[in-house]
Amino acid sequence: MNTAVYPGTFDPITNGHNDLIERASRIFDRVIVAVAASPKKAPLLPLDERVELAKVVTSHLDNVEVVGFNCLLAELVTQHDANIILRGLRAVSDFEYEFQLANMNRHLAPAAESLFLTPAEHLSFISSTLIREIASLGGDVEQFVHPTVNQALKSRFGH
Repeated sequence: MNTAVYPGTFDPITNGHNDLIERASRIFDRVIVAVAASPKKAPLLPLDERVELAKVVTSHLDNVEVVGFNCLLAELVTQHDANIILRGLRAVSDFEYEFQLANMNRHLAPAAESLFLTPAEHLSFISSTLIREIASLGGDVEQFVHPTVNQALKSRFGH
């Protein structure tokens, strides 16, 4: 069984993330969307809310599971008997950092391979950082996120 772990902060989960998750769900037997606590990044939304939003966004995919985590990714991969670490690349600028992570993960979790997917072209410019900034300033992010995520952002920023 091929199990892929797709880790990220997902603060918030975007249509770009969902595109990768949907495509991964067609490739792998099981996909685990691993929502990182990432306290050093000071996420906008608490971990439990990010996990719940990811569950709503991916609820139509039977082979996708969403978990929160606050450990090394290599530990999570081992705990879930995963053999793939799935990462998304939006642009060439993402590659150098992702390459470093892949090499480190190869040392920490030698049984897992890192694979990279790119989002659909029309979603490649979407990032959680941009979505947070636009939403914080009262901008409309409806076309970039699931309706439930859009509502959570509106509630968060009082718009």
